[in-house]
Amino acid sequence: MATSLNDCPAPAKLNLFLHVTGRREDGYHLLQTVFQLLDAGDSLDFTVREDGVVARRNDIPGVPQDSDLVVRAARLLQAHRGTALGADITVRKRLPMGGGLGGGSSDAATTLIVLNHLWNTGLSRAELMALGLRLGADVPFFIFGENAFAEGVGEALAPIRTPACWYVVIEPGVAAPTAAIFSAPDLTRDTKAVRITDFPEAPNAFGKNDLQVVACRLFPPIADAIEWLSQYGDARMTGSGACVFCAFEHEHDADEVLAAMRRSRQAHWKAWKAKAIERHPLSHLLES
Repeated sequence: MATSLNDCPAPAKLNLFLHVTGRREDGYHLLQTVFQLLDAGDSLDFTVREDGVVARRNDIPGVPQDSDLVVRAARLLQAHRGTALGADITVRKRLPMGGGLGGGSSDAATTLIVLNHLWNTGLSRAELMALGLRLGADVPFFIFGENAFAEGVGEALAPIRTPACWYVVIEPGVAAPTAAIFSAPDLTRDTKAVRITDFPEAPNAFGKNDLQVVACRLFPPIADAIEWLSQYGDARMTGSGACVFCAFEHEHDADEVLAAMRRSRQAHWKAWKAKAIERHPLSHLLES
């Protein structure tokens, strides 16, 4: 049995649209969205320990070890299955925190997938998804492992086909706290529900992100990035922000936009391209 796995991918996601359709009595918002996996993200290393200790081996500014979703995920699985094993974990963060790309949730999902394999704890995909929901609403999607139409608080998932394309993603230099966006009094919470069959083959202009208006008001650099990127297509914000994106059919189109940004007065932004992918790279480690 393997005792370590290195360079384990934790891919980013985009919300191709995000509608807020209601609010539950417990305060959680009801959503509809399409999650799109990207070939860019964080990566993690795992080494099994025999002494039961779960330890993150590197510092992440602003994220104490005990509150890190990665550590919490490992300890949750450990307690759930009663294993005596532990793990040393190294997290290489590439995705921005507060960017709407699902970085922390993806890291937690990768942790559950890999340690379920290394510890031989034997949970199925569905069981891991249920466990992951205790860590955050986006975690089950990454364990689900393919692009999905999501409802509820984001946990009710159905597979969906999305176009093969490239995305330009801009980080506008701010972090958008999710709580601040969802608690805003001007947030639209009654968008009419759509059906999965409404989602078109070419969805770039489908729907909207209901959180975008609020985020742009609270964080003007998000509005600036959307306005600039809209020169090249349907630019919008992902998740609760702050990153914005636009789809392109060909890689060279994405390269041209990145080159234009470097030449512009917005050259201080961090921006990158990523390819749409169909499945999570670690799906093979899970039983259906």
